[in-house]
Amino acid sequence: MTPDSSSLPIQAQTVPSSFHLPTKKPKDDEIMHVKAVCFDLYGTLAVVQKAMSVTQASDFLVSRGYEVYPQALEATWHYVSFVDYPKLGYKPCRAELKQVLGRLGIKPDSQTLKGLAELYERNTWKIFPDAETSVNIAKGTQLKTAIVTSIARFKYKKALRPIWDKIDVPVDGYTFHCEKSNPRIYLKTLEVLGVKASEAAVIGDELELDILLPKKLGMKAILLDKGKTVF
Repeated sequence: MTPDSSSLPIQAQTVPSSFHLPTKKPKDDEIMHVKAVCFDLYGTLAVVQKAMSVTQASDFLVSRGYEVYPQALEATWHYVSFVDYPKLGYKPCRAELKQVLGRLGIKPDSQTLKGLAELYERNTWKIFPDAETSVNIAKGTQLKTAIVTSIARFKYKKALRPIWDKIDVPVDGYTFHCEKSNPRIYLKTLEVLGVKASEAAVIGDELELDILLPKKLGMKAILLDKGKTVF
């Protein structure tokens, strides 16, 4: 399950050894009807390593005198990620944490908020080795490019620095005020890219959000890291 469907990384992730983005230039007949490619983020272009877990965050808060336990914390984090962030679009890490704790009825002291933020900021985003090559190939074949994710941009933008200037339309939950399971996120992305659904392909590793939903909208889709390719 990816952070587009589970917002808080709950264990350290490693780059799957079987993971490969398309790195060969496609044949002309494979792309003649495609004018844009939309990349999923988590599990497709990048992944979180050394992630703070819900239990670690809970243990820290309890040690500071705040009774916040893992299930409640995780559920609230989901709500903030998929409901609040698309509406509010906060940027700093501390603003997100303050929103999560506020939803739990907690007003943390400054030192607690600082300590929790320091734990959270240890999360390390890592771009996949072949992501830059794949994006370069897309641009080299004159395709427009987008990233479509629910995840707040401030979390991963630095890690994507090698490809960021090659992404025409970076989309997160706040961009169009909806999370990734909402068809509007794709429809608005297509609108900004200036292409029809039939002229765009989605590349991602999650069946529901990266494959089935785009296909319902008339887009092409390529499933990664599952041993399958769906058009």
